[in-house]
Amino acid sequence: MSYQEKLNELGLALPPPLQLPPGVELPYSPIKISGNICYVSGHIAQNPDGTVMEPLGRLGTDVSLQQGVEAARGSALAMLGSLQRELGDLDRIEGWLSVFGMVNTSADFHAHPIVINGFSNLILEIFGPEAGSHTRSAIGVAGLPINTPVEVEAVIELKA
Repeated sequence: MSYQEKLNELGLALPPPLQLPPGVELPYSPIKISGNICYVSGHIAQNPDGTVMEPLGRLGTDVSLQQGVEAARGSALAMLGSLQRELGDLDRIEGWLSVFGMVNTSADFHAHPIVINGFSNLILEIFGPEAGSHTRSAIGVAGLPINTPVEVEAVIELKA
């Protein structure tokens, strides 16, 4: 089964490119390929129309744990959308190497790994334990762009 077929089976759709709020510019590429390594810039959760997913704010004060998990899952779908547009086919992915998850939190919030599990679990569900397995870091930060609760970046190996 192709990765696109797996997405379809799960009833998941990939969002279009991120629609940035007025005045926000991103002078970099979301995807950079060097040889068979694909570096993926930080992605945030998006709605199906490409707008920024809400709620915005910090876990521990404005955003619940479950909403944070959903934001991490939404970040995975946004990243997969960027990969699909860049690669033309998600089946070009050999495997996920590394994931770095950042969680916008209050000082007393400590469940960063649980939040980023939303990203990791979806990648494992789509790509399976062999291609989807990855190393990972999950940290709390004092703020993220657009006050989003979660941002995730990754390094992926492409098929030769």
